[in-house]
Amino acid sequence: MRQALIVWGGWAGHQPQECAAVVGRMLREEGFEVVTENTTEAFADPALQDFHLIVPIVTMSTIEKEEIEGLSNAVRDGVGLAGFHGGMGDSFRNEVKYQFMVGGQWVAHPGNVIDYTVDVTNPEDPVMEGIGSFRYHSEQYYMHVDPNNEVLATTTFNGDHCSWIDGHVMPVVWKRRHGKGRVFYSSLGHVAAEFEVPQMATILRRGMLWAARD
Repeated sequence: MRQALIVWGGWAGHQPQECAAVVGRMLREEGFEVVTENTTEAFADPALQDFHLIVPIVTMSTIEKEEIEGLSNAVRDGVGLAGFHGGMGDSFRNEVKYQFMVGGQWVAHPGNVIDYTVDVTNPEDPVMEGIGSFRYHSEQYYMHVDPNNEVLATTTFNGDHCSWIDGHVMPVVWKRRHGKGRVFYSSLGHVAAEFEVPQMATILRRGMLWAARD
C-alpha cells in the first residue's frame, strides 16, 4: 500500500487542520495509508524517504535547517510532493531552497476574496482532462513562478485592484520535477469549503496521484 504524509500547521486562517482532514479522506479513498502530523519535525525523520507522497499544508511558518534538508532530499530522491494555495505556495518565506523545489512563491492576492476565472491551458493533460475553464470565488494568487514549470491552468488579472497588473496572466496549476521527484501545485483552496467546488477538488486529487511515487 502506498503511504502519504500530510503535515499541517502555520496560519490558522487557511484552516490547515480542516484541510488536512479533507485531503486525508481523499487519499484514503485512493488507497493510500495516510499519516498526519502537525509539526515540521516530521520532515527531519529519516523515515520520510519511505513515503510515496508528501502533502504540506503549512502557511507562513518557519522550518529548521535539518527539516528543509530532509524534505528536499526526500523529493530529490523520488518522493512526490503535492499541495495547494498558501499551504504549499506560502509556507516558508525565508527558504529559497523550498521555493526552488515548489516552483513558486505567493506574493499578493489583490482584492482578497473575489470572483475570477481559471483558464485551462493544457486540457489534454490527465490532471485537467474533462475540465474546462471555470469561475472561482477565492483569493486570486499573484505569484513569483519558475519558468521551468509545466503550466496546466492560468488566470488573468483585470487591474481592478492593482492597475499595473491589468492583463497579466498568472499560472494557477502546474507540475514539475525536482530531482527524481514529481511536484504538483494548485493555488486554489483558501479554506476547506472550497473543496466543495468539483473542479478544485478534482484537480488536486489528480495532481496528488500524479505526484505520488510509483
